[in-house]
Amino acid sequence: MTAATARACANIALVKYWGKRDSQLNLPAAGSLSLTLAALVTETTVAFDPELASDELILDGTIARPTESARISSFLDLIRAEAKLTTRAHVTSTNQFPTASGLASSASGFAALAVAASTAAGLTASPRALSILARRGSGSAARSIFGGFVRMHAGTASDGSDAFAEPVASRLLDRVRMVIAIVGGGAPKSHGSRDAMDHTAATSPLYRAWLDLVPNDLAAAEGALASGDLAALGAITEANALAMHASALAARPAVIYWQPATLALLAEVRALRERGLAAWGTMDAGPHVKVLTSIADAEAVAAALRSVPGASEVIISAPGGPTTVTA
Repeated sequence: MTAATARACANIALVKYWGKRDSQLNLPAAGSLSLTLAALVTETTVAFDPELASDELILDGTIARPTESARISSFLDLIRAEAKLTTRAHVTSTNQFPTASGLASSASGFAALAVAASTAAGLTASPRALSILARRGSGSAARSIFGGFVRMHAGTASDGSDAFAEPVASRLLDRVRMVIAIVGGGAPKSHGSRDAMDHTAATSPLYRAWLDLVPNDLAAAEGALASGDLAALGAITEANALAMHASALAARPAVIYWQPATLALLAEVRALRERGLAAWGTMDAGPHVKVLTSIADAEAVAAALRSVPGASEVIISAPGGPTTVTA
């Protein structure tokens, strides 16, 4: 039996990934840009065991549902094919934050799985190859292979060979924090991201406008990173998130992740900004509000968000590092 353990951090997109150009290969319809977060960690152990008749997945201490296990097995098949293995694997994965609730647990989960399984299978892969592999499990997982600010390229090749992520250097990395306000206790969401983005792409009259917006937002965000302009990056971050959710709200029927506390938190973020604090909100496919801010203002932002009814927990996160093998 060969085994390996990997640790990965989730990432929050500042310019969002929402929609695919190829569902089978998990190719994004547009590029994205994210910040990897140290506070959102997944640890995954993969052990290839010749005694096993089928793959086994233990997620957060519980035997996974059949749909989850099937998804993991399909992903492991990619690694087995590369390593010329037929051995089944026992996978144990633990998220140190709420799972499947809109906090990017699939990003850290599949990044950790890609690295742990590749290592356990005896493969040596470059970071870019690992990013491409992780993308096959979850589009945002391609970004969690790397730490800090990360740019995901949508690519144009039909085989996905140019759809990968890479880190982006910026002096902002030493100045930023993300404040995460969890809504509803982090309960699992009822509408998964994959189905929601497919439904939005198929039915929303605003989806085409969303795709047309992303290249300009990416260029502006990369410019803000290059110049070290946190306010510019924050403004793009908040506007891009609202545009993504607008496309989902316009789907038929609408995809609505927001709860009353989500709106209250967004209102508080705007109030903080009016008082001169660095605070820009973003949301993924879930009700939680994440706030891009500075080291200097992070504690004040967190204190304000804790006072908002419906915010069950508020976490301050520093930028996270790349996915690593820990054992």
